[in-house]
Amino acid sequence: MKQKKNKALRRIIITMAVVTTLILCNVLFTMVTQKHFRSGVNVKDYKEPSISNQSVIKANRGTIYDRNGSVIAQDEDTYTIIAYMDSSRVGIGDVPAYIQDIPTTAKKLATVLDMKKDSIEKILTDAKADKLYQTELGVKGKNLAPSVKDKIEEMNLQGIGFVKTVNRNYPNGTFASHLIGYAQYDEEEQKIVGKMGLEATLNSYLVGEDGLEIYQKDVKGNVLPGTKYTESYAKNGNDVYLTLDTNVQLALQSSLQKTMKEVNVEYGWGLVMEVETGKILGWGSLPTFDLNTHDAKDNWLNIPSDYLYEPGSVMKGITYAAAIDSGNYPYNKTYRSGVFYFGTDENGKIYRSQVKVGGVAPIYDALHKDHGTLTFDKGFVLSSNIAICEILTNYMDPSIYKDYVEKFGFRKEVDIPFVSNQVGNMNFTYASEQLNTGFGQGLSITALQMAQAYTAIFNDGTMVRPYVVEKIKDSNTGEIVEEYTTKAVGTPISKATSEYVRKLMKAVVDDDDGTGHRYQMDDVSVIAKTGTGEIANENGVYGDTYTNSVMAAAPADDPKIMIYYVFQSKDYLNYTGDPFKEVMKAALVAENISGESDTNENTSKQTFSKWKEYTMPSLVNHTSAYVDQKLEDMEVETVMLGNGNSVIRQYPQAGTTIVSGQRVFLLTEGSTLKMPNMIGWTKKDLTAFWMLTGISIEMEGNGSVTKQNIKSGKTIGENSSIVVTME
Repeated sequence: MKQKKNKALRRIIITMAVVTTLILCNVLFTMVTQKHFRSGVNVKDYKEPSISNQSVIKANRGTIYDRNGSVIAQDEDTYTIIAYMDSSRVGIGDVPAYIQDIPTTAKKLATVLDMKKDSIEKILTDAKADKLYQTELGVKGKNLAPSVKDKIEEMNLQGIGFVKTVNRNYPNGTFASHLIGYAQYDEEEQKIVGKMGLEATLNSYLVGEDGLEIYQKDVKGNVLPGTKYTESYAKNGNDVYLTLDTNVQLALQSSLQKTMKEVNVEYGWGLVMEVETGKILGWGSLPTFDLNTHDAKDNWLNIPSDYLYEPGSVMKGITYAAAIDSGNYPYNKTYRSGVFYFGTDENGKIYRSQVKVGGVAPIYDALHKDHGTLTFDKGFVLSSNIAICEILTNYMDPSIYKDYVEKFGFRKEVDIPFVSNQVGNMNFTYASEQLNTGFGQGLSITALQMAQAYTAIFNDGTMVRPYVVEKIKDSNTGEIVEEYTTKAVGTPISKATSEYVRKLMKAVVDDDDGTGHRYQMDDVSVIAKTGTGEIANENGVYGDTYTNSVMAAAPADDPKIMIYYVFQSKDYLNYTGDPFKEVMKAALVAENISGESDTNENTSKQTFSKWKEYTMPSLVNHTSAYVDQKLEDMEVETVMLGNGNSVIRQYPQAGTTIVSGQRVFLLTEGSTLKMPNMIGWTKKDLTAFWMLTGISIEMEGNGSVTKQNIKSGKTIGENSSIVVTME
């Protein structure tokens, strides 16, 4: 038995030795000949020339949102077509991986790309003739949307591949462009980098960290199975939430454009803010540009924060506040308007003269009007320059006014996070300069400074800094990285002073001869101070172009919204207040303030009805009768699309919050679709229509629809070409 066991063991050992010898021989044979001993396959065909390959996993840049979560800026995956032409390119199993049939490939691609078949065929034919390994299809073969890529992939075209790219997309196009700025791909940094505005100042928060992927592939470019692994994962950038309100912003831009058209404006700008918080809801700077194209035609200046100008009579609100708060205001006293001759005595004190003193130029009221004898309250309503001169000459020393200018935050930067801003200057040496600055000439300020200063007047004496970045969130964890809130930056005046100035500003709007009467609104009381400032050239000589402005707030007795609306034009008389009113209405809607009730006899305070909110019901698969019943008590505008009786799609979606005055879109199962009346529709409304019907709309301009190329009531379909003009 023992001998048999030994013989069996010897046979196993011999067999193993033979197998081992054969394996070693095969390895040695392969090493020497580079061919597999049994199959004869050349192993060089499958040997990777380098040990490993690596590719970067691109991180997404953080998204910028408005205060309601609407996207302002986001990364968008795009693709570039790669056409492989070299016949040596084959896949696993020697399957051809290059373009063999050029005409057919070109014909199919032309059905998806915005290119003609002949153009594509020529590019491919030339590439093959030049013996190129691969080629691209030009500009129209780049930045393709994922949906276009999917359509091409469904064609299963040999030799067609894609390279994934990332593009920074701004859904609204033109939207607070100078403030938001833009980001684009930087070749040196190999990533999207902020180049201007908040995209630049917030770049360190928005930029993500790329990851790294390691893998091996054969010489034909095929990734070897089982060799790919992720060494480090990409970390997307932080998301940024702004205080901007999309509807308010679009209304501000639209209104400024209307004013520009109305009186041939060269530049227009504006700020919409919450009085109590300092949150900026709208930021306008015109001329503007599309954030997706960056075509600003050299108008890169962010006017509200970086443009220094002489504000004109809006500054009188500050001067009056200084006189009242310092105890130097001449209540119930009168002065003589018309012309103000002045000089200085041996002590440098300014005095008013009845005749011209030496070569000193006199000061006049606007248009050299003589309003006769006025109270100082009435002088404010009429925006009298002479009233300011009288106050600074006979009632309040100019040095006191200068101190208040400092208290109101002028001549220093506004402490607004992530937004650079200029300081300005004030000429205050000579008597003429001390008087002129009181009505807004001879000093330079920014709109941001003026808005901050007036928060004290609207906010019972407390001055708050404006801000536009509300919070920065980690897009991966949802944790708050940075958060910004209301910040009081001073109390330059008392509550009593602010109340008195607001009373004067209400008369500016309510009085028939007030300079702000054009800004009176039917459904809410507005307070305002207007301004018309001359613009000096480089030599200090005033020309024929003026800075026209209004600083306003509503509701009058308890201001919640403030708007600083400014434009420069040669025509400072013949313009309406309608564009401004549109902005104010949009801002009040955004704050859920729809109007005023009657004044209560027992109190001087007015109460305000809130803009109503509703929860959108589920209307899909229900009849029009059911729709009428569910929406009966909601003050919304229903837009029925199609001639059917049952709803198949709706916008907004069920469960979302809607407000009175909002449009609700419902698509029925009907086979016939009529063109709706789109006049007054916003971009949001047009987008809803497109989402429900699939019919695209070409939009010209910004704001709300003023014209449509297809008359309402006409039958339309998926091939209809709808063009609307927006202002």
